[in-house]
Amino acid sequence: MEAGGATAFWAPGSHILWRYRENAGDRFHIARPVTVVRDDADLLAVWLAPGTQCVRPVLADGTPVHLEPLQSRYTKPRTVQRDRWFGTGVLKLARPGDPWSVWLFWDPGWRFKNWYVNLEQPLARWGGGVDSEDHFLDISVNADRTWHWRDEDEFAQAQRDGLMDAAQAERVRDAGRSAVEVIRAWGPPFSDGWQHWRPDPSWTVPSLPEDWDRMPAHVSS
Repeated sequence: MEAGGATAFWAPGSHILWRYRENAGDRFHIARPVTVVRDDADLLAVWLAPGTQCVRPVLADGTPVHLEPLQSRYTKPRTVQRDRWFGTGVLKLARPGDPWSVWLFWDPGWRFKNWYVNLEQPLARWGGGVDSEDHFLDISVNADRTWHWRDEDEFAQAQRDGLMDAAQAERVRDAGRSAVEVIRAWGPPFSDGWQHWRPDPSWTVPSLPEDWDRMPAHVSS
């Protein structure tokens, strides 16, 4: 996405992939086709439409990861499978360089539910989309601006299982504390009114490409 030293932004309505790598490897285990809402030097906003075909990790026997007891959730062999995004859609917002993205969820009928701060590596752009690595720890922000940490048990288990060392875990905590400062100050994107946004009714649901796991050109061998 770099041309002549300048970032080439995606036009609204473009279809791209939003992907996550495994925490203990270079393979991608989450891939979600999304529609670009806005893309500029300040923000990437994308829409994950209901019913979108995605890729998600499962245990080797097909068991959903979240059904596996926490003590063995990250150590049992895994594979990936195609599935449909269940429920209402998700609006994802990411500022360049931030070690988190902010997701907006709605209940049926467009009743705003909450913001969700997903702590992760800053998004890396490539021609087909953006890539990151999830950092387990998250923050849920309610419509009344109250907030709480989420998945602290998974964050601790990931450290016990060697998926992140103490130094990285502290960086993730620092990122979370920085996000909390934004929440308490009610800065962007929370203050930007995105909960009132609605998708263009003419948009089609993007399809999952066969080569969803292809390596970006700048890192492929």
